[in-house]
Amino acid sequence: MISIDPVSQGERDNYKLLTGSIIPRPIAFVTTLSSKGVLNAAPFSYFNVVTANPPMVSVSVNRKQGVMKDTARNAAASGAFVVHITDESYIEQINVTAANLPPDESEVDLAGLTQAASMKIAVPGVAEAKIRMECVLEQAIPLGGTEDSPAADLLIGRVVYFHLDEAVYENGHVDAEALKPVSRLAGNLYAKLGETFAIDRPQ
Repeated sequence: MISIDPVSQGERDNYKLLTGSIIPRPIAFVTTLSSKGVLNAAPFSYFNVVTANPPMVSVSVNRKQGVMKDTARNAAASGAFVVHITDESYIEQINVTAANLPPDESEVDLAGLTQAASMKIAVPGVAEAKIRMECVLEQAIPLGGTEDSPAADLLIGRVVYFHLDEAVYENGHVDAEALKPVSRLAGNLYAKLGETFAIDRPQ
């Protein structure tokens, strides 16, 4: 067994251990609206469920040298964002949106994705996603780094509307095989759903 104190190595080496160990990670494809009306979008694999009562999700957005990314800045300013579940049908376009564009350029336009109006918030989603969730910002928590220069912004979003493609939703359940979700591994590697199995939970 190899034992490593994270203090003994740099941020990049700790990043490699985390992203190589905590796998597979679901990918949130997030759209936000800038104060100038630009629809920004980006994928984030530091993403998960927080609670179902009320429904909430979390997305961690890393900063660059302490500077907030468009997603975190827009979400904090507008109080809303849309989370899409990443699937095989549009993963190539999602990858395009990871490009470093200035705030006044839309990654949605760059990737050739189609805007879809939301029901309860002003931020549009994208029509290509089989599942999307309209979220209002419950909390934005700066974390890590230093007090003057945090390393990330943890966005807690309360889901106020679900949109699901008929092909993936039946009798209150999501069909994972029909959804064909894509997850993040380390480096440039991704994973498909693969084989699934069931184990009965103890009473």
